[in-house]
Amino acid sequence: MDPEQPSESEYQQVAKEFKEFDEQMRNPLVAGALLHKLSTERASSNLLLKQINEKLDRLMDLEARIASMEKKLEQKTAAPAKKEEALLPEVDEQILRFIQKKKAVCAAEVRQKFKYKGDNAACSRLNRLFDQGLLRKKQVGRKVFYVPTT
Repeated sequence: MDPEQPSESEYQQVAKEFKEFDEQMRNPLVAGALLHKLSTERASSNLLLKQINEKLDRLMDLEARIASMEKKLEQKTAAPAKKEEALLPEVDEQILRFIQKKKAVCAAEVRQKFKYKGDNAACSRLNRLFDQGLLRKKQVGRKVFYVPTT
């Protein structure tokens, strides 16, 4: 006799359990209870799927927002290169050459070199070049130094 084959008594036991289950399923109360349980499980599953779909929708929205922000960031970083192509006044070009030569300058140095009466005029020129993406700012103590971007 094969050890994996069920014995006659095991077979009879399974057949008996199957007949009992068949009789119970013929009872409308048992069938109704099973259908009710199935219905509540289905409602629970549908609610869970709805929550999962809502979370996926939120993730997709976030992904779209991130992509939009990345695109804007790329445009901002690419914008200074376009602005470099613009023609600059001669004084601004001289200031840029001066800064490239010295590597870093403050407004007082620009004022002194280009003979401005006050720091405001030099600051204004330097800030305009910074806004155009041609210079970077570095704060050291109370002074702001301007350095070339390239």
